[in-house]
Amino acid sequence: MIAIHVLNGPNLNLLGRREPQVYGSLTLADIEQRLRARAAARGQVELVFRQSNVEGELVSFIQEAGLAGAGVILNAAAYTHTSIALRDAIKSVDALTIEVHLSNVHARESFRHHSLIAPVAVGVICGFGAASYDLAFDALVPLVEARTAKTTAAAPGSGTHS
Repeated sequence: MIAIHVLNGPNLNLLGRREPQVYGSLTLADIEQRLRARAAARGQVELVFRQSNVEGELVSFIQEAGLAGAGVILNAAAYTHTSIALRDAIKSVDALTIEVHLSNVHARESFRHHSLIAPVAVGVICGFGAASYDLAFDALVPLVEARTAKTTAAAPGSGTHS
């Protein structure tokens, strides 16, 4: 079994009522339900879903996921553009991370065009609304499976010989 941690940053708890013309009408609970159904259909995927408006809590969530070998789908929201702490957390635990955004950040204000997360992420998906999370899930699961298989094969007593 592999684990995928879906981590959501500031103001995402207001989805469904916050600027629906930009972020859509689905709530974060709706997105979680969609991903839980996707994980159940896929099988052998544990899904951990969290949201925090506090940068330090997100750092702790990333560290926990990375140290456990879980993949991370991260919508850092505004922290994408400002948080060296989140970037350093991803890098320090070598967390397989996909950065996601509901809106196309490159079609918005110029301050949203630069991500501190992207250079340490395996990929970035933006602009597809709630489907951005689906796309990230589908991309991340095989990457985590491959890393897990490689780690398991290299472990002492795994049956492989040098």
